[in-house]
Amino acid sequence: MREGLPKAEKLFLKEKSFFVYLNSRYVIISGMEYIIDFINILKEYTSIYFIVLVLISAFSAKVADWILSGIILRFAKQTKTSFDDKLVDALHKPIYYSVFFLGLFFSVNTVSLPDSFLYLLLGLFKSITVIVWSIAVSKIFVELIRWSSKAGDTKRFIQKRTMPLFDNIGKIAIFGGAVYFILLSWNVDVTGWVASAGILSVVIGFAAKDTLSNLFAGIFIMADAPYKEGDYINLDAGERGYVRSIGIRSTRIMTRDDIEITIPNSVIANSKIVNESGGPHEKERVRITISVSYESDIEQVKRVLRDVAIASPNVCKDPEPRVRFRQFADYGLTFQLLLWIERPEMRGRVIDEINSSIFYKFRDENIEIPYPHHVIQMSQKIEPTN
Repeated sequence: MREGLPKAEKLFLKEKSFFVYLNSRYVIISGMEYIIDFINILKEYTSIYFIVLVLISAFSAKVADWILSGIILRFAKQTKTSFDDKLVDALHKPIYYSVFFLGLFFSVNTVSLPDSFLYLLLGLFKSITVIVWSIAVSKIFVELIRWSSKAGDTKRFIQKRTMPLFDNIGKIAIFGGAVYFILLSWNVDVTGWVASAGILSVVIGFAAKDTLSNLFAGIFIMADAPYKEGDYINLDAGERGYVRSIGIRSTRIMTRDDIEITIPNSVIANSKIVNESGGPHEKERVRITISVSYESDIEQVKRVLRDVAIASPNVCKDPEPRVRFRQFADYGLTFQLLLWIERPEMRGRVIDEINSSIFYKFRDENIEIPYPHHVIQMSQKIEPTN
């Protein structure tokens, strides 16, 4: 449209745009000068200037929180994964408190306060900030290893069975970092502490060798993963039950009597562990051995044992129960009933049920269960006759 205008009008429009641009820059510069003059006036009134800076700090923290929880979180919820949602939620408080305490830091420096009180106040601000960030980093770390373990790739270094190991190591590292930065917040020189750590570690190694043995055994258990939380295990000493938790020092097992047993990891590391929940599934095979007399019909015995197992609601239908004729024993024929149960803790209850049913079924079918007996024949000595 401007191509058909005369050159004079084009020149006029360019000059007009240039003056508008200069006017806008003048307005901005003038506004900045007014703000600077206003700040310089406020500095003369220390109390008012302090209050204004505190209000600006609170407002800035609220704006940063609104941007994070309102705008960024809205975009995070549109993604397929929930990890970014939890990441934004974990960063919510740390960013808010960081901006707020940063403003308070500048605000406090504008007020004439005793050095001891100023040191205490600034150290408190920094310590609270470090604690808030440590809690946030801990939450992010936990969600990160959970998200990584759920990826389903068996070649990943972080898997479900190694989660407790990384969880404990990460929490220890985060706690150590938090303590380090808190000490720096109070201007504590940690160089001497680090130098004496070598000597202290030797002393601790001799004084707490059992604790360290449990510690390293716990790390090896988590790395080797002979069992995981929720598995049903048996130990050499006779303890058996579900693994409630795997800690750095000990493992907790819940027995069938609803009693929680805490076992040091060094004891478990030197024990034979039978993991009944291991394998492709949690199903477990149960063997029930029974003997019948030699007069029994073999096919009848197999049918009765199979029917008893199939009739039980606690026995798995797949794989099907099966019966095996094992041997010719001294007092009868030995059979073995093989059946599967859903969970290891059902073993005792199912064996009791199946044994009772076999006893009554054999009695109804006139199948004799032999028992050891001895026949003693006594011969009478006959006196010779003359």
